[in-house]
Amino acid sequence: MNKRPRQPALTRRWRQLAAGALLGVASASLLAAADPQASRFYEDAQARFDKRDYAGAVVQLKNALQIDKSMLPVHVLLGKALLAKGDVIAAEVAFDEALRLGVNRAEVVLPLADAVVGQGKPQLLLQGTRFATAGLPTGVRAQLLVKLAAAANDTGDPASALKLIEEARGIDPQRADSWIAEVPVRLRARQVREATAAADRAVALAPDSAQAAYMRATVAHSVGDRDGALAGYGRALQLRPSHTESLVSRGGLLLDLGRGDEAARDIAELRKSSPDDPRGAYMQSLLLERKGDSAGSRRALADVTNLLDPLPPEFLRFRPQLLILGGLAHYGLGQREKAKPYLELAQRGQPGSAVSKVLAQIYLGEKNYDRAIAALDAYLKAHPNDTQAIHLLASAHMTQGRYARATALTQEALRRQDDPSLRGLLGLSLVGAGKLGDALTALEAAYKTDPSQVQVASALVSLYMQGGQSAKAVRVAEALVKGKPDNAGLHNLLGAARLRAADGAGARAAFERAAALDAGFAAPQVNLARLDLAANQLDQAQARLAAVLGRDEKYVEALIEMGRVHERRGQTADAQRWYEKADDHSGPDSIAAAQTLVDFHLRYKQVAAARDATKRLTSRAPEALPVLVTLAQVALANDDPAAARTSLTRAASVANYDTPVLVQIAMLQVRAGHLPGAAYTLDKALSERPDDLPALALLVDVEGRQGELDKAEARVRQILARHPKLAIGHALTGDLAMLRNQKPAALQAYRRAHQMQPGTDSLLRMFRVQAETDPDGANRAALQWLASRPGDTAVRRALADNYARANKLPEARSAYEAVLRSTPNDGEVLNNLAQVMLLQKDPGALRVAEDAMAKRPGVPHIIGTAGWAAFQAGQPDRALQLLRDARLRDPDNPETRFYLGTVLADRGRKSEAREELEIAVRSGRSFASARQAERLLETLK
Repeated sequence: MNKRPRQPALTRRWRQLAAGALLGVASASLLAAADPQASRFYEDAQARFDKRDYAGAVVQLKNALQIDKSMLPVHVLLGKALLAKGDVIAAEVAFDEALRLGVNRAEVVLPLADAVVGQGKPQLLLQGTRFATAGLPTGVRAQLLVKLAAAANDTGDPASALKLIEEARGIDPQRADSWIAEVPVRLRARQVREATAAADRAVALAPDSAQAAYMRATVAHSVGDRDGALAGYGRALQLRPSHTESLVSRGGLLLDLGRGDEAARDIAELRKSSPDDPRGAYMQSLLLERKGDSAGSRRALADVTNLLDPLPPEFLRFRPQLLILGGLAHYGLGQREKAKPYLELAQRGQPGSAVSKVLAQIYLGEKNYDRAIAALDAYLKAHPNDTQAIHLLASAHMTQGRYARATALTQEALRRQDDPSLRGLLGLSLVGAGKLGDALTALEAAYKTDPSQVQVASALVSLYMQGGQSAKAVRVAEALVKGKPDNAGLHNLLGAARLRAADGAGARAAFERAAALDAGFAAPQVNLARLDLAANQLDQAQARLAAVLGRDEKYVEALIEMGRVHERRGQTADAQRWYEKADDHSGPDSIAAAQTLVDFHLRYKQVAAARDATKRLTSRAPEALPVLVTLAQVALANDDPAAARTSLTRAASVANYDTPVLVQIAMLQVRAGHLPGAAYTLDKALSERPDDLPALALLVDVEGRQGELDKAEARVRQILARHPKLAIGHALTGDLAMLRNQKPAALQAYRRAHQMQPGTDSLLRMFRVQAETDPDGANRAALQWLASRPGDTAVRRALADNYARANKLPEARSAYEAVLRSTPNDGEVLNNLAQVMLLQKDPGALRVAEDAMAKRPGVPHIIGTAGWAAFQAGQPDRALQLLRDARLRDPDNPETRFYLGTVLADRGRKSEAREELEIAVRSGRSFASARQAERLLETLK
């Protein structure tokens, strides 16, 4: 019977992705009853892991997941065990699943970084929000900074690497790892003296570290000190006999010295301890070739290609040594076509030749914009006056959203020669950059010079519509239609312009003309359906959309509008199916349907579903402005302000100078608690539109929160002077008075604003001030408002919260229940009601808490409430499962740690309980159960 050949482990690991991915297929609801068998599997796996029985730990952890896929500790330990086994892809899947389920990033960020680097993807450490250092504990941040430094060096950015190392060293200068990380950075920059100093410092701090000894040897090797290098590699191998890099380096050096017999021993040990390392196979091929064993040498080269060929390009991208090995191995075997891609990646050849221009056009055709840009940049260094290349390069930058770069290119080209196509391109790039005034000037100039540029004229119409110049938009659109009367697309554009000009009849006529010119053109039919929907003619809109879908069942815009028709009818389940169908049929570069689906879930507070729906957005356009804003909104809905801040910082950069969008971003930054970011974003918005009222009002709020009260007050005076009939100035005056603790003045200003423009917002401002000094009076005012507006859930919820703070539990319960009659799916209100019921010793609190968790799955404090309610209901196993989950999601919440410590103490696990309670007490944060935590901790010492 023939045996199947053994697959190289690197190949097997990449194939294990499919199996590992099964771990993340579904997330079992936390509402499922806890299974004690799953917990026993986990505890056994932990014991096996501690004994370094990683394979056994993986088996037990997968057994636990077969029972309950939602156990966060299982996913975390599974990732660590897989990483220890070398299954880096499956490890990343496990860690990502843990993060998706809600594990706090600090718990897994370091092993996750190792898993990603192990796949040869250092760039992901520098680009991904998973590896942002903000918000991490000090020790974790220091270790992550060292890993980021290594990644920066691998990707060719030594300056950033050194900066990251210095930042890590500033946290803890006595850690050897930062000095070890500095050595390869210095050597890459040919700074031998600095590399030597760093290596010496690493060895002094960690004399028993094989890696430190290896780094000292590499420094000696780099300056030609072969004896010193051999001694250093020997020292590293003495400390760790299987140290891979030392075996590779010493074996290679011995080959260079002609000491084949000694090299053979290192090569044999390398192939034994690291059989999947292609460097050992390649060195063996060299050794055999020198011995005249051509057949053996070829077999070793085949081993190299068998190891490297299955690997994806991204694994090899930052490993030039492996690229060269792959190319040389294939070349040595006579396989030149297979050698070519390796060698092209390793050595670019002649970047300034005309080939680069041709390649750029190919890359653009493939939508491989980054490679096109790189090729054109290199080409233009040698041929700076090639207009066609400039046009291609600027277009590529715009496609990637780099409008500032496109603008600079076209402006520079126009200084050398005036060209209508370049001037039009300049206008388009300025539109993308949000510099609408400059864009308008450039587009108008291009249009005046050459009105036949349809793209320029169409952009001008859009810009006029956006700027509220509807008459001009209609005029240009009519000129376009006059020049091309049989062009259905231009009639559709004219319809949009007329609609913006409030000419509904004219818009309908233009859309109908477009549809008549081209019966297969779906866009005007969808626009007509939108008009029907706006007129509440739902049957007509649905019939029109059904006709479009009858011709093309995958037409995304029609599917989206069909969803809106059903949502308008109150058929939310049907609406969701239409939105999902639109998303399924969207192209790889389309985000409209996915974004519509996310917005739908957020409207109905389906946060987990919204989070899942963002996956397609990020896979299609991770850097697109709408995607970044949507990611921030979902993160905020999921109580993850750190993730929201990361997305919003990037969004503020991508938005350029689009003032309304910048104000929206700043509002989200305020919600995320990132006030400096919000101030920067608003300053940027006001640089484009200095008198923009929403931007000014929000900046007053931000400056007030930052303590810059004089600046904020000056802006309020400016708003009051320019808008004396609006309430906003008085409301902001009240906000500033509150910040100065001038509550009577604040209440007077809020009352003035409420008199001018009565509304929920102004009422709530008054209520919050009065609740601090006269809570009963505030309650009476709220009840009076609700008497005529019983559906105002925001005021009723504020009333409920005020009752709860005053420990008026029956009144609070009644008010929360009234809110839930209007908004039965509000998880936060359900959570608050459960807390009140717990204080009332009502056993029904668990049911309500679990209902809250079902409405807002994955929210740590809601899971914590459910865990505490389970404990109070006499279900300690269930409580332990939920509270471990909540703690992993939000380790900084002292109340959750108190709950968990209490349950652990009750179960006799005093050591773990003591650790949780000590962290809670030392957190420095006030929490309701602080005194109880201190008393319980005393009993455990």
